[in-house]
Amino acid sequence: MPPKNEKEEEYFIRLEFERAKKVEEELKKKMLKDEKNSLKELHYMRCPKCGMQLVEIDYRGIKIDKCTECDGVWLDQGELETIVNLDKSVISRLFSGFKE
Repeated sequence: MPPKNEKEEEYFIRLEFERAKKVEEELKKKMLKDEKNSLKELHYMRCPKCGMQLVEIDYRGIKIDKCTECDGVWLDQGELETIVNLDKSVISRLFSGFKE
């Protein structure tokens, strides 16, 4: 059995290691959050196709994003379903053009 002072020393070394590990994990989380925010700022309201500015336009009360350069239209999560539910006949006519 090791002397008491060795056990105490081992205990404090383990505590210091766990504290340093926790600090490192918190730093890593902060760095990942900062990187995510940086990417969001870089790409927010930019066209996925050409990278130019997107503007919000109103389509029957739904805000959709349209590119100022290539005229691409981009939908956020749930917007396609909302549009489909607004006027199923328009969507069915649209998709009928893709059928044989």
